[in-house]
Amino acid sequence: MNVDGFNLPPLIMLRAFEAVARMGSMRKAADDIGVSHTVVSRHVRNLEHWMGQKLVTATPRGVALTAAGETLFASVTRAFRIIDNTTAELRPASPRAGLRIWCMPGLATRWLTPRLSDIEAAMGSVEISLRAIDRLPDFAAHEADLMIGFGRFEDLPTGARRLILPRMFPVASPAWIASNGAPADLLALAQAPLIHEESRQQWTDWFEAMGTRLSAQLRGPRLWDANLGFDAALAGQGIALVTRLTAGSEIDDGRLVEILDSKVQLGGYYLLAAPQRQGDPMLTRFERWLEDNLPRE
Repeated sequence: MNVDGFNLPPLIMLRAFEAVARMGSMRKAADDIGVSHTVVSRHVRNLEHWMGQKLVTATPRGVALTAAGETLFASVTRAFRIIDNTTAELRPASPRAGLRIWCMPGLATRWLTPRLSDIEAAMGSVEISLRAIDRLPDFAAHEADLMIGFGRFEDLPTGARRLILPRMFPVASPAWIASNGAPADLLALAQAPLIHEESRQQWTDWFEAMGTRLSAQLRGPRLWDANLGFDAALAGQGIALVTRLTAGSEIDDGRLVEILDSKVQLGGYYLLAAPQRQGDPMLTRFERWLEDNLPRE
């Protein structure tokens, strides 16, 4: 594409490439920009053809940038940031104040979304924008105002405030238990079909916290997303790790059943505000709502 002397590849290719480079995965990039992963993959291949060289390589955990890809990613990121900042300055101000919240997918879908009307009532005339995503926003690029993240409390991002350290425990549907029987102990649980997210690390950490060192690889599908794993457990596909925040109502109404007795905490939720909005009364009001409504186990 030649625009007034600029010999540029199609911007749709650059947008797909930037998302892949930033997210480290074709599927996550697809979720980020709202298209299928096959479309993202095709755009990246076409960009490589246009550039005449390889930009990304496949790895067991996603994709990695080549040296040429790193160079292009740095330039594209700077260009997109300039465009984003300029459009933010030129765009007419919204008649309503806004609060852009990024949140871990499981908590966003299972706990925050059913409470949106409560949040809006507490926040007054504030327009809430909620995005389910599992990476930190680029606050310098004005991607979000707040992030509700998840991690080990001893290793949180600078400026993060601890919210809640939930217990994490295994659950299965009554139908799955009726067909397979509830595991009687940790050894039986380790041999059952377990539902994993992106890797098997979370389950491995859980067993270690229970005092069990695994001698064989865990079974079960990897579904990459906490919500997919949750839905798979509801559908009787195996055993998933959950918290009361994400599965409380399903446990209370009998659609999921806790397996074994455990008191494991693998990390907690935290709140991180954009530096430019530190001390903003709107953010303080939302943080107070969280503190008042998050259950304490």
